[in-house]
Amino acid sequence: MDTNSRQDNQSRTSEREFRSFAEFYPFYLSEHSNDVSRRLHYCGSLLVLLLLALAIITMNGWLLLALPLAGYGFAWAGHFFFEKNRPATFRYPLYSFLGDWVMLRDALTGRIRF
Repeated sequence: MDTNSRQDNQSRTSEREFRSFAEFYPFYLSEHSNDVSRRLHYCGSLLVLLLLALAIITMNGWLLLALPLAGYGFAWAGHFFFEKNRPATFRYPLYSFLGDWVMLRDALTGRIRF
């Protein structure tokens, strides 16, 4: 698919209104087709879990400030440098947040490739 066709397709899809997360999730996965990008998402999500656990164990609330940087930093790097698309977070923040965790679960359980 050439660049113009991909951009036209992304433009039409990004304007779509999803009625449910189940309807959104296939679109979310299509926006994460690059292996490196998907793995960056997994790294960010796992780092968020690690930082959250560390903040709770050490009772250090300052670590919570790093959560968005860890999660979104890795994910957005994947989108901008590997997928070459705009993160779904900008248009669908709640569904995208849920999508990150469902995609990680699906990877860890073997439903999608890690």
